[in-house]
Amino acid sequence: MAMALQISTLIQEWLESRPAIKAGAEKNPNAVRFGIISTAAINPIAIIRPVETHPDAVIKAIASRNLAKAQAVAKKYNIKKAYGSYDELLADPDIDAVYISLPNGMHGEWAKKAFAAGKHALIEKPISANGDEAISVFESAKEHNCIAMEAFHWRFHPAAHVVKSIVQSGRYGRVLTTYARMTTPAGTIPKSDIRWNWDLGGGSLMDMTYVVSATRFFLGVGAPAKVEHAKARPMKEDARVDEAMEASLVFETDTGPVRSVIKTDMNQAYAAHILPKVWELPSIRLELEHATIYFYNFVMPHVYHYIQITDKRTGQKSTQKHYSFGPLWGPRSEPWWSTYRYQLEAFVDKVAGLHPVHWIEPADSISQMRTLDAIYDESGLMKRSNTSGKKI
Repeated sequence: MAMALQISTLIQEWLESRPAIKAGAEKNPNAVRFGIISTAAINPIAIIRPVETHPDAVIKAIASRNLAKAQAVAKKYNIKKAYGSYDELLADPDIDAVYISLPNGMHGEWAKKAFAAGKHALIEKPISANGDEAISVFESAKEHNCIAMEAFHWRFHPAAHVVKSIVQSGRYGRVLTTYARMTTPAGTIPKSDIRWNWDLGGGSLMDMTYVVSATRFFLGVGAPAKVEHAKARPMKEDARVDEAMEASLVFETDTGPVRSVIKTDMNQAYAAHILPKVWELPSIRLELEHATIYFYNFVMPHVYHYIQITDKRTGQKSTQKHYSFGPLWGPRSEPWWSTYRYQLEAFVDKVAGLHPVHWIEPADSISQMRTLDAIYDESGLMKRSNTSGKKI
């Protein structure tokens, strides 16, 4: 299902951004000049297409460990330069910032190399292999006076801001419990994929870390006070890698403790052994004193989403959808913008010295990784280690 959402996003971005491009999305001479580190499949939807419609952003180069591959991608997307190593790209003085879409275990290492080269970095989630490395990433960014942000794109969408504003308003009382899930039908992710590779920071909790991100975002908290329970379903080929994870966490909020359950599954069994559970798009349910809020498809709400509120006092149900505006963006948004386009808007603002509409602070990303570490520890699996110094 995650793959289907990505394909839908790619099609949507390509079709709906055409008018903006044809209208003359001429680049500002002071546009932020991006380089892309890796030729990962996520690049078109996460950075290439969004940059096409942003007048203050341009992609100057892309790098792979295979020059021919970098050249092929560069030609396909009209990127001027292609490099056969990441170090070559970082040495390019014509680049201001990099987008890092390497395997999870390599994020921290190359982010720090980018900062040492004087480049800002937009780093794919999870920002690092573990909490300790996350701290070192931000220490490095500060040392070199560079901007670093974890790319939790969904958090920049108006729908996410609407849900948070409803929770924070207090009109439905305090939050009692939450439940967040993200699954992918069995067989969708081939076993050769990096998401199954321990040395590259693989595992369902690492890949589907959105469920922890959403829980923490809507509660407005850091790491949990306690991980009550965590159970992993290890993959048969490598018992260190979680095929699925389910955990119960306790967070301390300003209004009291909240028990939160998260579920991830990269190999979800089919219904009746034949039907993929397509209805299980990423979602989060927040149980408040006086209402239940259900946010369906919070990860890619630009494709489709709904926010259903059930008032416990009246039994009345209402449904909302928000593709632009919202409590933060206002008129500075377009209904065709993807979550990645909103994220780019904020990142470019930050690099330009402006105040972004929304931002993911270092402490937030560190708490995110500390939470993953704690879940892995409780489950009996080891937290992930970075790949620095390893031969991958």
